[in-house]
Amino acid sequence: MGSSQRVNLNTMTDKNSITIQEVTNSTRSFSYRQPMKFGGRVVNDVTVLRTEIAVTRKGSRKKIHGVGEMTMGNAWAWPSKIPDKITLRLMLELADRLAARVNEAKISGDALQVGEQIRGLREQIRQEMITEFKMSDPMPKLAAMVAASPLDAAVHDAWGRAHQRNAFQCLSSEFLNADLGEYLGEQFAGKYPADYVSAAPKPTMPLYHLVGALDPLSEADLRTRLNDGLPETLEEWLRLEGIKRLKIKLDGNDMDWDVGRIVEVTRICERVAPERDWKLSFDFNEQCPNEDYVLDLLERLESLSRLSFERLQYIEQPSPRDLTQRSEFTVHRLSRIRPVVLDEALTDMEALKLARQRGYSGIALKACKGHTDCLFMGAAGAEFNLFTCMQDLTCVGGSFLHSAAIAAHFPHIPAIEGNGRQYCPAGNEAYMEDYAPMFRIRYGTVPTQLLDGPGLGFEWKPL
Repeated sequence: MGSSQRVNLNTMTDKNSITIQEVTNSTRSFSYRQPMKFGGRVVNDVTVLRTEIAVTRKGSRKKIHGVGEMTMGNAWAWPSKIPDKITLRLMLELADRLAARVNEAKISGDALQVGEQIRGLREQIRQEMITEFKMSDPMPKLAAMVAASPLDAAVHDAWGRAHQRNAFQCLSSEFLNADLGEYLGEQFAGKYPADYVSAAPKPTMPLYHLVGALDPLSEADLRTRLNDGLPETLEEWLRLEGIKRLKIKLDGNDMDWDVGRIVEVTRICERVAPERDWKLSFDFNEQCPNEDYVLDLLERLESLSRLSFERLQYIEQPSPRDLTQRSEFTVHRLSRIRPVVLDEALTDMEALKLARQRGYSGIALKACKGHTDCLFMGAAGAEFNLFTCMQDLTCVGGSFLHSAAIAAHFPHIPAIEGNGRQYCPAGNEAYMEDYAPMFRIRYGTVPTQLLDGPGLGFEWKPL
């Protein structure tokens, strides 16, 4: 995971190891039913990358299959002056090159060892592409992580199926060839992911509903109705689904708009259901000029809308994602008020170490960064007593079920984010027959007990 950590990939034992024999990629694109705005960018559609693999166990020719999918959120992972259609194409090119390289290499090991080897190949290919395409804005590590995440998910799906178990039940010394100390440093010597995850998923989890910057809050905000059978305002979503958790996308550079938006959301909550146990999170998507901006915002909320302040559960990524820049931008004072969560900047243990030095007191896990990364960062979050939340990348279909499964197996994750049902319900259609309750929310919760099958916990449907 970093220069100080080591995994001896050349001297692996073959205990419980798998070997990747085949890798194939496919894609499908979906249009959003309404645009989503975050961090000054507007998104109207999504491409889903699906990776399917076949693996074998030592001494057997029987092929065991695994699947992974992820939404290619290039606008989030690679905000750039390069057109979005080009950054998307380059991310998919990396995924295809990675598949070819893994096909040639016939990688072996346990799920974490294979994931670590994939990480090494991913970074090698990323650097090669930066040079080959003479990128004026080099592909960031985060974009490469998103592109490689379906392959990493497929490895863990196959890993569980190889043992005829749920993948989260195959993370102890009984199944793995090395402990977490090999990946995360000496503090984790003798510890395994099984020390931090539960063998069974939580029965249910609260869902965080997204309030995008363009989302209409009430009837007065609607210009033209879609009339597609789904709610079209925040007020309608809250009445239908019994939501109690709201993540509010903020501007970060417009105090009056940010405060006004939060106050209006709280007013609607009170009008719809004042008896609910409301919780809010504020997502600035790196846009704040400094820590004082957020402190001033909280001070204004305390005086203008005490409920908004009291209901705030956590604050997300106010600083730029490149933590090597803007070293004066710390969040120590904010963290004394509420957890401050690292999102875009969380790419490895070195980034986490730097963020903690800057005052960050929480982390956001995302399946789009890779299943292996979620296991590592989730363990670190528990070990360091960090507030930990689970977020998605407008995940749809299988990618959302995967994200929900991760959240359901970490005891210290209090809720899950899922906004694919809001913006891109077409991406969920293949799963509605078997998993409709995961996408049709009632009482503000998701029935994650449905994700207790083999592999990643559910059966994949055609893309």
